[in-house]
Amino acid sequence: MARRSDHSREEIREMALEAAERLIAEQGSKALSARKVATAIGYTVGTLYLVFENLDDLILQVNARTLDRLHARMLEELAPLDDPMERVLQLGHSYIGFANDHPHHWELVFEHRLPPGKQPPQWFRDKVRRMFALVERELKPLAGNRDSQAISRGAAALWSGVHGICILAIGGQLEVAGVDSVQSLTRSLMRNYLTGFRTNGSS
Repeated sequence: MARRSDHSREEIREMALEAAERLIAEQGSKALSARKVATAIGYTVGTLYLVFENLDDLILQVNARTLDRLHARMLEELAPLDDPMERVLQLGHSYIGFANDHPHHWELVFEHRLPPGKQPPQWFRDKVRRMFALVERELKPLAGNRDSQAISRGAAALWSGVHGICILAIGGQLEVAGVDSVQSLTRSLMRNYLTGFRTNGSS
C-alpha cells in the first residue's frame, strides 16, 4: 500500500479519476465504489476522502470530465461545417455518437442523483449550461425574429427529443421498435423540428 507522501494531493486526484473512469468503462457505472477506486490506485479509502468530499463528489468530478469531452467532440465535429442547418444536425449526431462510444460514462451523467436537498455545485451546473448554450448559439441563425427566450425553449425542446432517442437507443428499445438507424431517426426528428422552427420564426 502506497504512503500518502508518495504522491501529491493533485496526483492522487488525477489517479483516482482515471481509475474511476476505467472502472466505469469496464464494469458499468453501478460497479463504481470508493473502495474499488482506492484499491486501484493503491491507497486507502480514507486517503481518497482527503481528496474528495465523498463518493458523490468523485462522481461529479468524473461526470464533469465526461461533459468536457462531449463538448470538445461537438466543437471538433462542428468545425468543418458552414451551413446553419447542418451544424445543428451535427450536434445531434455528435451527441448520439458520443453516447454510443461511451455508454456507461454517458449514463452516469444523467443517472447520478445527489441526496435529497443537495444541489450540484455551481461549477458543475455551469458545465451543463455550456452544453445548452452551444445548442442555442447554433440555433440562433435559424431563429428568424425569435427572441433569446424562444431560442432557449427551442434548444431545450430539440435536445430533449435527441436525449430521448439516446436513452431508448442505449437501452436497446429502439431495436424492438424496428428502428435500424439511430442516426437516421435523430436526423429526421431534428430536421422536421428545425424546418418548423425556421419557418415559424420568419414572420
